[in-house]
Amino acid sequence: MYSVYVIYNKKHKKIYIGQCQDMKDRLDKHNNKTYRKSYTARFDGYWMLIYEEKVNTRKEALVRERQLKSYRGREFVKKFIPK
Repeated sequence: MYSVYVIYNKKHKKIYIGQCQDMKDRLDKHNNKTYRKSYTARFDGYWMLIYEEKVNTRKEALVRERQLKSYRGREFVKKFIPK
């Protein structure tokens, strides 16, 4: 089982869209800046999960991730950003 997810950094008003198998572990890695050169490591502050969708295969996860990164997908994601 894979998760397609959207995380949000309120301090910098940034979103990140990705996919993984273990959501809790992946969110911890984003917040602890485990991958120093990653996009999320550039910004201080806390990344919070605002959207998650479960799919069965990695292929489905990659397709859905690409959809969410499109213009229409980003418009859909904006509904979940906390005020």
